[in-house]
Amino acid sequence: MTSSARLPHARHHIDGQWVDSALHTKSLNPATGEVLGTFADGGAEEAKAAVAAARRAFDTTDWARDRHLRAKALFEMADRLEARREEFITLLARENGKILGEAAFEIDLTIPKLRYYAALALADHGGAAEVRPGMYSMTLREASGVAGVIVPWNSPVVLAVRSFAPALAAGCTVAMKLPGQTGLVGGLIGELVEQAGSLPAGVLNVFTESGNEGAPLLVSSPDVDVLSYTGSTVVGRKIMESAAATLKPLSLELGGKSPMLVFDDADLDATVPVLVKAITTFAGQFCMTGSRVLAQRGIADELRRRLAQALEAVKVGPGDDPASEMGAMIDERNAERVERMVADAAAYADIVVRGERDRAFLRPSLVEVTDLSTPIVQQEVFGPVATFEVFDTEDQAVERANATEYGLAASVWTRDVDRPLRVGREIKAGTVWTNTWAMVHDQFEEGGFKQSGLGRLNGLRGLEEFQETKHFVHPAPRA
Repeated sequence: MTSSARLPHARHHIDGQWVDSALHTKSLNPATGEVLGTFADGGAEEAKAAVAAARRAFDTTDWARDRHLRAKALFEMADRLEARREEFITLLARENGKILGEAAFEIDLTIPKLRYYAALALADHGGAAEVRPGMYSMTLREASGVAGVIVPWNSPVVLAVRSFAPALAAGCTVAMKLPGQTGLVGGLIGELVEQAGSLPAGVLNVFTESGNEGAPLLVSSPDVDVLSYTGSTVVGRKIMESAAATLKPLSLELGGKSPMLVFDDADLDATVPVLVKAITTFAGQFCMTGSRVLAQRGIADELRRRLAQALEAVKVGPGDDPASEMGAMIDERNAERVERMVADAAAYADIVVRGERDRAFLRPSLVEVTDLSTPIVQQEVFGPVATFEVFDTEDQAVERANATEYGLAASVWTRDVDRPLRVGREIKAGTVWTNTWAMVHDQFEEGGFKQSGLGRLNGLRGLEEFQETKHFVHPAPRA
């Protein structure tokens, strides 16, 4: 990033060079409205340049075949990010609005992910057999080509790395669109690219846009071979439609309505603090937000009381204030949107806790519902709002848990050692936690059932999303 009038200016990093745009957009602290700096606001021109650079790098360099180079570059990026950890945390808290602990949580998830895929770049797997005397077959994995990556604003660092690290480890080159809401953070990501000295020019290209001109080109371009998108289900459907023209393979991690099933035998002392964090982390702007609390009738009254009391006590404030327990939403417009959803729910539900709004700050809300067809149950809110639903039996709990089009994550709270696996097998979700929430391990796959996505990220499958399998048949030479 460069500085002008003492404020930073972030640019794109394309084909190994810093690239500016005619349009400069201000980056604002959502908590205060303070101007933090400006960023080059790109679009179609920058997207085309990023794709062209990635295509050239894939076609003309040894990147796809040199696994040692790929591992070295990813390890370098991890080292650079670790060295600048505090800088990333502070800027995330100021530009995104999340509190310092949550910004640290994001960065501390990211560094080992880079190292995991650096190590995985050195591994390989396939199969080989003598299918009959003198006739040999084997399968090899090879990079798909150019990968397009579209990153959301809610956790821009870890969600960028979650897609581009396996893509690079697999041997792909990357054209990546970063979100305008965190344009200065995007500039820091560009600096990581520049500082990874082993990364050839054009292998990883990043551009930022606040509009929607560049991202659709990553989807439609015939020079992009595979695409990874994290964002809403509505946009995911549009991406599938556009990608159909080129039959582009897709990895989509989309929306969620994570049910948190609390049974009568749960330890409420341990459960309630985690439920509060599940509702308020990133101000509820998280695909895995615990947005549905399902309580068994025997403990429902006590859980409702404790949860309401805890939510009302949450300290809301600027992300970079160490005393804050929940930060601002990304902007005032989104805070107003969520506030309206809660107000509309009053027509068909009981508002147990109504969170008040002050500019982009929106206190958490708890809404008790019985009708599963209501909007507050069926639609992703993407804010600090949870529904409260009561069930009697395990079957009812499972029926309610599966009642939306989403299936990203869920959790089961109980002291019964057998119940989590028994119930978890029936829940249609990609991740099911037992007596915890938001635990993600790099070596285990993550993704959604139903309308929560396609494919998987993390783990070996995350690498395979960016690879093709080639079958070699080698017959014995004729006598």
